[in-house]
Amino acid sequence: MRAAGFWSDQTLLEFFSRHARNDPGRLAVVGYEAASNRRTALTYGELQQTADRIAANLLRLGVKPGEVVSYQLPNWWQFVTLHLALLRIGAVTNPIMPIFRDREMEFMLTLAETRVLIVPRRFRDFDHAAMADRLKVKVPTLEHIVVIGSGDDRDFEAVLNAPGERVEAATGASADDVVQLLYTSGTTGEPKGVMHTSNTLLNGVRYFEDRVHLTANDVVLMASPMAHQTGFLVGLLLPLYLGGRVVLQDIWNPAKAADIVETERVTMTMASTPFLADLTAEAELRPEAMKSLRTFVSAGAPIPRVLVRRATENLGAHIISGWGMTEN
Repeated sequence: MRAAGFWSDQTLLEFFSRHARNDPGRLAVVGYEAASNRRTALTYGELQQTADRIAANLLRLGVKPGEVVSYQLPNWWQFVTLHLALLRIGAVTNPIMPIFRDREMEFMLTLAETRVLIVPRRFRDFDHAAMADRLKVKVPTLEHIVVIGSGDDRDFEAVLNAPGERVEAATGASADDVVQLLYTSGTTGEPKGVMHTSNTLLNGVRYFEDRVHLTANDVVLMASPMAHQTGFLVGLLLPLYLGGRVVLQDIWNPAKAADIVETERVTMTMASTPFLADLTAEAELRPEAMKSLRTFVSAGAPIPRVLVRRATENLGAHIISGWGMTEN
């Protein structure tokens, strides 16, 4: 693969650090949280500083190179900073879908030998912090639970985002190190933990960039879960690789998505067919809100031809069909 030119032999951190150095004031991540109606914006410089703090504090918790750190988070800005921080110290990112509950979580955390788990206090009326406490009793390796929004001594801000010593770049992951552990859906048995390196992940991103003709000027809306490979590749890796911007939506709401497209001047998104149908319906009501949208990549299910016609006419965007899986 290397001889054929598929591997870049670089990590996301190398691309990201270059963008942060060259244009630290450029917007990198904008997050919309439905429950609080909050908009959070981070520049490349701010994102780098935050990731460095988190990396230092993960080291303080004893996280070592090659160790798996699990987090069950929606599309929040913390998701992005955690992956960058783990790359800094050579540890492995294990994102877990927020829909999973005790049984699935126990299996996944045990298989990964997870010592550190990061969860929201509550999300969509479910108490993730309480579940994490139950899991700590059942998972032999689980030592540290970090909670976003707990307001106590295990709060994300107090444990991971507090000022700490700077991490030397030499501790970072190499392009052939495993940097992601992502579980499959387990439709034919227990979920399988798929292991990816920077070379395997960025190879897909590079060809996605080429086929969809994206640049640093693109603004990507990501409402698909980043704990799925679609969201991880297109919502996290792709924008930071390009030096562009990602806009995160944690709970899908078509009217809110249309507001975000209009406000943030979104040019591209990728999601499953129902998302395309929903956004097309919004475009029929508010065509002016979609003027910036240039490309919608749809995957996960076949796209009915009638929907493609409606979407093309009303969104005014190129509709591209995609296919993929956790493994590739």
